Amino acid sequence: MKLLVACDGSKNSLRAVRYAIRLVGAMSDPSRITLISVHEDVALRHASRFVGKDAIDDYLRDESEKDLAAARRALDKAKVAHDMIIRRGHVAAEIADAAARGRFDMIVLGSKGRSSLADLLVGSVASRVIELSSVPTLLVK
Repeated sequence: MKLLVACDGSKNSLRAVRYAIRLVGAMSDPSRITLISVHEDVALRHASRFVGKDAIDDYLRDESEKDLAAARRALDKAKVAHDMIIRRGHVAAEIADAAARGRFDMIVLGSKGRSSLADLLVGSVASRVIELSSVPTLLVK
């Protein structure tokens, strides 16, 4: 089974990684976890005119590597095979696209735990991923 686990460096996304590790451990077939980090880059597009596209690319890659560090350590400690995808753009759309293109069996997301009123007003990444993707999505609280 191929699992795509979204990581943003939060405790909630690390909880999703730990749950994915338990899922993989319970499966009899060889499974693989791919971590994905996506950074919204709308505001940074304007900055690229002043500091250059390469500087923005380097900054976003550094931020993604920081976001993935704890998850990678947890996977290494559990001896679970894994790799990473780093993308930029609309977070939910990029996660859904990566899941479809990579032919993943499941997307695993951590819940932020915002109030239902906040989700109603601005929506959540998890809600948008579920809406955009045809890949089964597991939300871990």
